[in-house]
Amino acid sequence: MTSTAQARLLDLFGIELPIIQGPMALASTPEMVIAVSEAGGLGSLAGAQYNEAGLRTALDMVRAGTRRPINVNFFCHTPPVDDPARQAAWLKRLTSYYAEAGLDPDTPKTPSGRTPFDAGLATVLEDYRPEVVSFHFGLPAPELFDRVKRTGAKVIASATTVPEARWLAERGVDAVIAMGAEAGGHRGIFLNDRISEQVGTFALVPQVVDAVSVPVIAAGGIADRRGVEAAFALGAAAVQVGTAYLFTPEASISPTYRKALAMRERPTAITNLFTGRPARGIVNRAMSELGPISELAPAFPTAGTALGPLRSAAEAAGRDDFTLLWAGQSFPLARPMSAAELTRTLAGRVA
Repeated sequence: MTSTAQARLLDLFGIELPIIQGPMALASTPEMVIAVSEAGGLGSLAGAQYNEAGLRTALDMVRAGTRRPINVNFFCHTPPVDDPARQAAWLKRLTSYYAEAGLDPDTPKTPSGRTPFDAGLATVLEDYRPEVVSFHFGLPAPELFDRVKRTGAKVIASATTVPEARWLAERGVDAVIAMGAEAGGHRGIFLNDRISEQVGTFALVPQVVDAVSVPVIAAGGIADRRGVEAAFALGAAAVQVGTAYLFTPEASISPTYRKALAMRERPTAITNLFTGRPARGIVNRAMSELGPISELAPAFPTAGTALGPLRSAAEAAGRDDFTLLWAGQSFPLARPMSAAELTRTLAGRVA
């Protein structure tokens, strides 16, 4: 039975099922977005993995595959200033691993990065007008936020605490994503950096429901129908699921990543090693020996640059020692299936 909160959100977004696919930069694809939206949920495109031209190409692909509502997600971070000293200290910490792999630490490296939301990307939204736009790490500057709202898009954003949820609601979001500590990938934390104070999903959701008047979307630790039902029992109007979609053929992840997800006994932890911001992933050698949290890791999103050659060498040898393996705590519950089937399964619409 559809609750009043669910009905309100379904009407707000114009979708059939209260299931939102997590954006997952570098893992989600236009094909995934199409499959989820065509199944009745809300497919989400990760804008942080594209530049302006790339986002236009991806949106062209999505719109060619579905005319149903979609979400486009963006990061709201400020690119860091160059810090050669910190980069040098980080590379020095990795020197022994370079030597072990037979690599020169001074070899040219591909910069790691994520695209922050800016005026150029706002122009793309004005041209394509997706039905929903979501933000991570807070909200963009007021003038950019207003441009998004004027497109007619419904705006949602991630909160990891009740104060963050209130902050978002006060600034005009249409719904709040209550992102529990169980969630895979980057924490949406933005009002402080105290990771030890992060709240679990099933403690956070009812508190956020009580604190704000807008619909609340539960995220984190939800990988099957049981988690969906638990979130609804606590007042959530919808769920956002990320990690379970990594098990679908539409996910763009490496064989190394898929192999790690199949090893269901491995733990996850929050780490800053791979990008410079806290994110949950499957524990590997780098996390065990360097962190998982290191004060030496350069600012987001540059920490991964120095790890790149090590990752490539390890993966060539069949290991995930330095591979970014974002996954939520419930990843052992996920099962391989298509993105469309997963969406319907999560919604309890399996024939």
